[in-house]
Amino acid sequence: MSEAAYHPGLEGVIAGETAISTIAGGSGLRYRGYAIEDLAREASFEEVAYLLLHGSLPTAAALQDFCQRLAAAAPLQDEIINFMRSVPRDTSIMDFLRTAASALAHFDAEADDTSGEAQVRKAERLMAQFPTVLAAQHRLQQGHEPIEPDPQKSFAANLLWMLRGEQPSPQLERCMDVSLTLYAEHEFNASTFTGRVITSTLSDLHSSIAGAIGALKGPLHGGANERVMEVLEEVGTVENAESWIRTALAEKRRIMGFGHRVYKEGDPRARFLKPLCQELSVETGHEAIEAMAEVIERIVVEEKGLPPNLDWPSARLYHYMGLDVSIYTPLFVVSRVTGWASHVIEQMDNNRLIRPRSRYVGPDPQPWVPVTARR
Repeated sequence: MSEAAYHPGLEGVIAGETAISTIAGGSGLRYRGYAIEDLAREASFEEVAYLLLHGSLPTAAALQDFCQRLAAAAPLQDEIINFMRSVPRDTSIMDFLRTAASALAHFDAEADDTSGEAQVRKAERLMAQFPTVLAAQHRLQQGHEPIEPDPQKSFAANLLWMLRGEQPSPQLERCMDVSLTLYAEHEFNASTFTGRVITSTLSDLHSSIAGAIGALKGPLHGGANERVMEVLEEVGTVENAESWIRTALAEKRRIMGFGHRVYKEGDPRARFLKPLCQELSVETGHEAIEAMAEVIERIVVEEKGLPPNLDWPSARLYHYMGLDVSIYTPLFVVSRVTGWASHVIEQMDNNRLIRPRSRYVGPDPQPWVPVTARR
């Protein structure tokens, strides 16, 4: 029998089937058949989340019921808030969200129920709870008290309200809503695949989400948008941009926010978000950063053939919204929990234990040597 093909990093390997999303062809993205551009332009994040979790776009009545369930689940138990107060102030919010995914299971009566109906209910509760957890932990770290969720606000507006304590402008609400939609789901990426592997052992949804958060934390996955802001801060001005990026490329530095394992012709999410990012830069007085980013983007594309991915504009968008870099990746979690949960449900419905093989590169067979004879 010939040796099986080896694909480092599983690149190009089809590891399962999904009806949730596709990036087939490497040029577009669809959630359950709907183009990401149409969803980002026309749908609210609540509609997108319903589509991912329930399999179809909601009717007006179904959407209203869904939003009411989210509002009812958004407040946190006092025990969770008290636990937050006991956590060291310098704990990263990503680390706390990973812990929260596990802690919330202790207060969910259906935590160990893996039936499809229970999984959806738990997913909705987690979707509702994570914005409250993120905002409360962030405010406590800043020395402020948590803000209760407002059941009258949209998902995006409520998230901004709990973070900032201010009513967001329609433009800020729209920008947050779009970013949540664009980050919600992305096929078999590293964190989603981690969640599916955990689910394939017949573990519970909260464990799968905790594992997915652990995978997302890495700078080669979810943490990339934070590194983007580090680049822009280091460059400083549009006058420095060209010399800085050419030097960085000559030194073979990795520039976060560019290139993608699958999107070889460019990330459609980045293309959609760029004009919105430009509009917000004008509204908030950040045109200089946008001009600097444009120079860097042009040269990276010309010199390396690497178009930007979603992290490149989204980092700037969050900066223009006045959000701290420390919550950029946690915002990714708030959005992606819907996609992760959808994959957990799908995996459980048609489960097969995920257990790949490895290529052994260790020593040849060795004879046993008693400890007294070893040199």
